[in-house]
Amino acid sequence: MNIMETIKTHGLLFDGAMGSMLISRGLEGGESPESWNLKHPDRIRDIHRAYFDAGADVASANTFGGTAMKLEKMGVTASMEEINRAAVRIAREACGPGQFVAGDFGDLGEMLAPMGPVAFEDAVACFSDQAAVMADEGVDLFIIETVFDINLALAAIRAIRSVSGIPVACSLTFKETPRGFFTIFGNAPGDSMKSLVDEGCSVVGANCAMGSDTMIRLAEEIKTSTDIPVIIQPNAGLPETGPGQSVSYPENADFFADNIMKIKALGIEVVGGCCGTTPDYIRTVKNRLSKREETDDKS
Repeated sequence: MNIMETIKTHGLLFDGAMGSMLISRGLEGGESPESWNLKHPDRIRDIHRAYFDAGADVASANTFGGTAMKLEKMGVTASMEEINRAAVRIAREACGPGQFVAGDFGDLGEMLAPMGPVAFEDAVACFSDQAAVMADEGVDLFIIETVFDINLALAAIRAIRSVSGIPVACSLTFKETPRGFFTIFGNAPGDSMKSLVDEGCSVVGANCAMGSDTMIRLAEEIKTSTDIPVIIQPNAGLPETGPGQSVSYPENADFFADNIMKIKALGIEVVGGCCGTTPDYIRTVKNRLSKREETDDKS
């Protein structure tokens, strides 16, 4: 069963945060997370395995900032191709039967014109180079996530579609305002989802920037706006700064899982975690999902 068939028949559980897991293993401020695909492949592999062992169906390859443009901005001298190939191979090594690897796309390190220096066509070219490498390594899905500029998302989708027929998921980042949910550029969820579908997405949704309780309301709005599968990946609450500039998240695994189950009850097909979530959060969600399936089977 391919990944889209699995989504439509059983749904999927994605992994949780990568960045905070890397920081806990020694990633320093200003260091490119993607550089660890070459420096510390064992640590990346261990993180993927921890999520799979917790019950995740999908590992997001460590490629979020893996465009040539972002890597150069971060001072990485290794090639974009080498870093992205390593990322997919590492995730695939951790992957077992019935599990999947997603090629992960994020920001370019610069904003698109007119707000920033990057032309739309240059963004498409940059993303297409990265997509071609990951497609060649055999990812099962592409996911574009944590994007607050709809035009950047459209550039990434167009880039992927230009080099591959592999399914594309896109997850935007919204803020709750007195007028409702919007990206920082003023894009509403319904209009945004339509634009993503029109460009060629197979799965659409939202992640980051809010806790699991707030995300329930956003998930409902997104679900009612589209007929294709939806992905929702909340934070474990909003980050809080502690002593020594340490960062923590207020939601524990049980609270997070309670809200994920409410999100699933809306008919959301794909769920997972974003900032502040760990394998413990994914394990707790998986246990709740398994209990629900057992109850459904008995009824």
